[in-house]
Amino acid sequence: MAQVTDKQPSVLKSLDWWTIGIYIALLIFGWISVCGASYTYGDNDIFSLGARSGMQIVWICTSIALGFVLLMLDNRFYDTFSYVIYGILLLLLFATIFNPHEIKGSRSWLVLGPLRLQPAEFAKFATALAISKLMSTYGFDIHRMKDFVAACVVVMLPMLFIVAQKETGSALVYLSFFLMFYREGMPGSILFTGVAMVVYFVVGIRYGETMIYPSPTPVGPFVVLLLVQVFSAGMVRIYCKNKRQSWQIIGYSIGATVLAVLFSEFVLPFNIVYVQLIATFVLVIFLLYQALYTRMRNYFLILLFTIGSVAFFYSASYVLNNVMEPHQRVRINVLLGLDEDLKGAGYNVHQSEIAIGSGGLRGKGFLNGTQTKLKFVPEQDTDFIFCTVGEEEGFLGSAGVLLLFLALIYRLIKMAERQPFRFGRVYGYCVLSIFLFHVFINVGMVLGLTPVIGIPLPFFSYGGSSLWGFTILLFIFLRIDAARNMDRTQS
Repeated sequence: MAQVTDKQPSVLKSLDWWTIGIYIALLIFGWISVCGASYTYGDNDIFSLGARSGMQIVWICTSIALGFVLLMLDNRFYDTFSYVIYGILLLLLFATIFNPHEIKGSRSWLVLGPLRLQPAEFAKFATALAISKLMSTYGFDIHRMKDFVAACVVVMLPMLFIVAQKETGSALVYLSFFLMFYREGMPGSILFTGVAMVVYFVVGIRYGETMIYPSPTPVGPFVVLLLVQVFSAGMVRIYCKNKRQSWQIIGYSIGATVLAVLFSEFVLPFNIVYVQLIATFVLVIFLLYQALYTRMRNYFLILLFTIGSVAFFYSASYVLNNVMEPHQRVRINVLLGLDEDLKGAGYNVHQSEIAIGSGGLRGKGFLNGTQTKLKFVPEQDTDFIFCTVGEEEGFLGSAGVLLLFLALIYRLIKMAERQPFRFGRVYGYCVLSIFLFHVFINVGMVLGLTPVIGIPLPFFSYGGSSLWGFTILLFIFLRIDAARNMDRTQS
């Protein structure tokens, strides 16, 4: 057994002060943005507690104090009590489902007098701790099915509770944990399958009604089925190490498609998708034969990918039109360009784009944004706060903010990679994945590049729950990282 030495004064010396500096800079720029987004012409005091800018100072000060407390705790506290913290947050999430207070159609808030808390924001760090504890357990192997399923259950439980609160956007954040799974050894095929499903959905829905003139062939199914065949061929080459079979599949697939196109063009116009369905069916039979003949598990998995891809594509339209809520359906249609709806679901994004575009290169200056001052952009101090940055600080200010986030991501990667124990590394990549997801999706939805799912921009969006949640998430990792050079008992 190694002697445990954990001198508290060494914590401050071992802290990653670059990350803390970036954190403080983001808080400052975030407060400036909240001022710009919430300021109304005629207001005299931006520091008043009656104004959102004044209240944000309270949230910032309490967040810094909270961060200091987290740094003073023993780093082993987080490892020891991971499951306890996770269990408490799960109970809070479950209780919130039955919350009688509904705010903007969501039951995700707990109202305690004048204070409103959103447990979903705190469940992120709790889930990160629990999954880190599980994956650092002796004998855990992500390649073993039961271990991987257990890890997925830890992630999916809070996700399901949050969906039950009608807070789909916050629930989707938990998909970011799969980036950490990939770093820790999850097969890349799983991540690729997720990306492929997104491509199928976007292409299939967006071009489902567009025809290839002059044949009655819809572009969406035509392209998706061709992609399924090409992707399957690529997987045969990569995972079955059979280059010859891969080229054969691509050759037969493209050859059949070309012949069908020529026949439809010069002989008799018909829906070429039927030919592609037959080609996909033949591919399924081929993969099944190879799986049984060679007894290679990878052929069977590729077979499941092919069948699952086709099933997913043809069920996507049904899910969009019959399962999703009307407002979710409209948002997706607007994003894909199927509907414009500038007065409805597309209004937020349209006004946000106008605000950002009006900022130009250098912006209009602090408190001088007209779009935001006249409240044209709904939720401009929360989910759409980045449009305030674009209008008042311009392209240069927006680029500066994104560079700050890029610097934070870089520091998180560097810190995660230097962890001596798996618990710290896994937790670090959980933090990285969550921040990356929030920044990418939030900025993307403000620019009209991603769906509007209502998630905050870290350290910028107004509110105590999100600011505290991100602070806890980050400072726990800073405390774990500060202990990296200390001797710890090892079994």
